[in-house]
Amino acid sequence: MAIFVIGVLFKVWKYAMTPAPLKIPQTPAPVGAGGVPVRVLSEVVIFKSLFKSNRVLWLAGYLFHAGLLLALLKHFRFFFPAVPAGFGYLDTLEFYPGLIMLAGLGLLFLMRLVVDRHMFISVMTDYFLLLLLIAIATTGTFAKHFFRVDITQVKEFMMGLIAFKPVDMPTQVMFIIHFSLVLLLLAYFPFSKLMHAAGLFFSPTRNQVDNPREKRLVTPWAVEKPEAIPVAEEAMEAST
Repeated sequence: MAIFVIGVLFKVWKYAMTPAPLKIPQTPAPVGAGGVPVRVLSEVVIFKSLFKSNRVLWLAGYLFHAGLLLALLKHFRFFFPAVPAGFGYLDTLEFYPGLIMLAGLGLLFLMRLVVDRHMFISVMTDYFLLLLLIAIATTGTFAKHFFRVDITQVKEFMMGLIAFKPVDMPTQVMFIIHFSLVLLLLAYFPFSKLMHAAGLFFSPTRNQVDNPREKRLVTPWAVEKPEAIPVAEEAMEAST
C-alpha cells in the first residue's frame, strides 16, 4: 500500500510539473474554459473518443471498467464499521461484477491475440497486466460463489489493517490468493499503464482550450530568451 500511495502521488506530481509548451488539443476541442471539464468528464464516464474510434474496443473496455466499479462498490463494506445506506442497498443486488470484468478482460485479451494492429503494439507487460486482472476477477468470483469465505472474518481482518491493529488473516486459500494478487496489482499500479486513470486529467490533448489565435501561448524557452520571439514571429509570417 505504501508503494501504491507514494508511487501514485509521485506520478501525479510529475504529471502536474511537466510543462505543456504547445497548443495541441485534439479537435474538435472546446473554445472556452468551461468546455474542458465537460470534455474530460465525457472521456472518464463514457470513453467518448474511444467510442468514436473503435466500438469493439470500447465495449471491451467499458465492460471491464463497469465491472471493476461495481466490484469496488461492493467491497466498500469491508472498510466501514457501519456500511453506508447506499452501499448496503447495492450489496443486496447481485450484479456478478466478476463475470462482467471477465467478459471485458477476455475480449481485450482476445483482441491482442487476433487483431494485427493490437498485436503489433502489445508488449509483455500488457499481457501480464491482463492476466493479473483476469486472475483477480476469477479468484474473487470463486471466493464468493464456489469457495465460500467467512465474510465476517474478512471484514475484521481488513478493519484491523486500516486501524493498524492487524488480526489473524482468514485461512481460506482462495481469499489468500485473491488478496495477494490484489496487493501485487497495487504495488505494480504506479509503474504500469494503469496510471492512465490519473494521467487522463493531465493530457494536453484533452485539457487544453482550442484558442491559439485568441490567446498566445509563450513557450518557456521564449520567456527565458525573449530575443528569440521576433525570430519565431518572422518564421511564422514567412510560413503564412
